[in-house]
Amino acid sequence: MKYQSKCLALLCALFLVIGCGGEDPALEEETIKIGILHSLSGTMAISEVSLRDAVELAVEEINAAGGVLGKQIETVAVDPASDWDLFAEKAKDLILTEEVAVTFGCWTSVSRKSVLPVFEDNNALLFYPVQYEGEEQSLNVFYTAATPNQQLIPAAAYMRSEDGGSCKKFYLLGTDYVFPRTANKVLKAYLKSEGVPDENIIEEYTPFHHQNYQTIVGNIKEFATSGDACVLSTINGDSNVPFYKEFANQGLSSTDCPIMAFSVAEDELRAMDVPPLVGHLAAWNYYQSIDTPANNKFVQAFKDKFGEDRVTDDPIEAAYFGVYVWAAAVEKANSFAVDDVRDAVYGLEFDAPGGKKQMHASNQHTLKPVYIGEIRADGQFDIVNASAGLVSPDSYSAFLWPDGDFPAPTGGPK
Repeated sequence: MKYQSKCLALLCALFLVIGCGGEDPALEEETIKIGILHSLSGTMAISEVSLRDAVELAVEEINAAGGVLGKQIETVAVDPASDWDLFAEKAKDLILTEEVAVTFGCWTSVSRKSVLPVFEDNNALLFYPVQYEGEEQSLNVFYTAATPNQQLIPAAAYMRSEDGGSCKKFYLLGTDYVFPRTANKVLKAYLKSEGVPDENIIEEYTPFHHQNYQTIVGNIKEFATSGDACVLSTINGDSNVPFYKEFANQGLSSTDCPIMAFSVAEDELRAMDVPPLVGHLAAWNYYQSIDTPANNKFVQAFKDKFGEDRVTDDPIEAAYFGVYVWAAAVEKANSFAVDDVRDAVYGLEFDAPGGKKQMHASNQHTLKPVYIGEIRADGQFDIVNASAGLVSPDSYSAFLWPDGDFPAPTGGPK
């Protein structure tokens, strides 16, 4: 298709980089392997299957346009099956057995934490496409989604504002693992810095794949009787379906107690009864509803490949453009070697489907816009608030490190 045939040009026109590098054994191979490390089964498949698809779409486009350094890309996709220990095993297989040049993968922070020692011990490279809690900077990971100052803090600030309902009480509800617990630590520190008293903050967690939210929603209903409360939700995976269903079943709406979600996007809404959810909110750095020629082409390309019923969302865009970032860095470095590619990524500017973005000059993260979206009846989002341009990412939250004495990066060349 016309959109795909132009994609190699993106490596120059969109990424604005051309360069040269040194010797690299991979340059002698006819093809180059990349790994895809996403759960295709289990509780996280509801979100991660689409990230596998996004990587495959980007690879198909790049290959159709001539590949990278004249080589076709071969994908090696594995299924860690929402098993955090299996993520590490699969990552090791990709690096040591398949000898992939780079891996694109993980969703939950516990899966990322599981594989991190594997990538660092072998000086391999992971592109991680999901918003997360921060408090990490590995030289072996490029984080293409949001840090807390690009999602959590702007969302909480919005809920406290007049436009967000002037909320004074906050129910922090999450799945019981690294991201929600650390995210809520950041959120509580922010809320307390703004004068919110302890009694106006409730924190609660449920296991992965939790299904019965009757008691919890009853507690939220009671908490919200004052009319100035909201939920800050870090529920992940398929538990979102019964949570939102129970919320509506108990007669709660976005007017009574708005939910601000950090892990519910267009893709998750496909599995839900959306009309009762209208008006609830989410904080992301991309929405399918961004109406630009570039995004409309991307959305249609995704639908053409995977079906008209499919949607795009923030993690899908981040997974997709991550492949282009890596490919542009390879072209710039004239090398597939991890150390060369890493250096070439720093500061790289590019046009993603949702608009201009930039890789940070030193901290492995991505400069992105911040959007607050409101759920529509069709499962899409209306953008109700946007940052003034790109927001620079913080690897570590200033609310947890007020003195700025951040840890040194981990990993890197061996």
